[in-house]
Amino acid sequence: MTPTLETSKPSQVGRRILIVDDDRLNVRILTSILRPEGYELLSAHSGEEALTSYDAFKPDLVLLDVVMPGINGFETCRTLKARHGDLVAPVIFITAKSESDDIVEGLAAGGVDYLPKPFKGREVLARLRTHLQNRQLVAQLSAANAAKNKLLGMVAHDLRNPLASIRGLADFLSDGTVGPLSADQLDLVQTIQETSQGMLAMVNELLDLSVIESGELRIHPEPRSIAELLKKSVYLNNIHAAKKGSRIELAPPDPQVELSLDGDKVRQVIDNLLSNAIKFSPPRSVISVSAGYGETGYAILVRDQGPGIPENERHKLFQDFGRTSVRPTGGEKSTGLGLAICQRIMLAHGGSIGADRHPAGGSVFTIAFPTAA
Repeated sequence: MTPTLETSKPSQVGRRILIVDDDRLNVRILTSILRPEGYELLSAHSGEEALTSYDAFKPDLVLLDVVMPGINGFETCRTLKARHGDLVAPVIFITAKSESDDIVEGLAAGGVDYLPKPFKGREVLARLRTHLQNRQLVAQLSAANAAKNKLLGMVAHDLRNPLASIRGLADFLSDGTVGPLSADQLDLVQTIQETSQGMLAMVNELLDLSVIESGELRIHPEPRSIAELLKKSVYLNNIHAAKKGSRIELAPPDPQVELSLDGDKVRQVIDNLLSNAIKFSPPRSVISVSAGYGETGYAILVRDQGPGIPENERHKLFQDFGRTSVRPTGGEKSTGLGLAICQRIMLAHGGSIGADRHPAGGSVFTIAFPTAA
């Protein structure tokens, strides 16, 4: 059966409704309600026909009958969701059924609403306008978010090079390359070093976030030794820990263990967890790192000696710009982006990241890779 196309007012071109119903009388009634409003309509008379028509017609909304010969409306909706994901047009089921089980099944299949038979013109139009407006708002928000990510990436990229230059020049002054400095001058230079390094870290996190949110995060997995990754990360972060009189202790992992992962990205995650452990633990703390196979796969654990995570603030941990009431113990800066970026990197690896309070005090952050990784 060839789908039927109805076109009306040119001002409404682009507001496309796909009507899927095997009862031609229902199609005619809906067409008589919608056509005067200027919608562009396409009718299909089976689930199979709807699936074929959807890609070519690209509707803004689908009115989908539940009971049809062949695949029913629920299965048709599930198939559309599987093919198009979050980009699928809103699906409103049209049915004479009003049982709660049927409504729940339709919503579980991916539908956004129900349109009961017999049709009432004002109700039909009101429901369609609401869902079309919501779809338009989502599209506008997505466009605004994409523009924000682009601007964020450009600004962060343009700031990174000057900040790196400032940090490098401050290092030259501090090392005495251009001549000896007085105590006061050296103190000022060290302030420049610390401030520029903090700003550079923030800019790098903003750049990472813009890349991730724009969908451009790329993982390049290859076999890597977990022991080597941990040793390098612990060694470098111990330099920072020493400034607070703290140290990081690594329980030597099995040197034979290799996982398929993006070494640079995973190092970024490990470095962030160690940096946070140093940041939120009091001076002269001992931070413990261990790794091994567990129930969730291969896991790396970082335990700090900080105050722990307030139970009512756990939801903030992995949110963009999420910060808890716990503050760094040495006045260090935090953007609230690090853990959010870590979570996205771990998800890209098919893994996970979590945090728990340790019974003896402090927090334990765990990253886990699937056993097959």
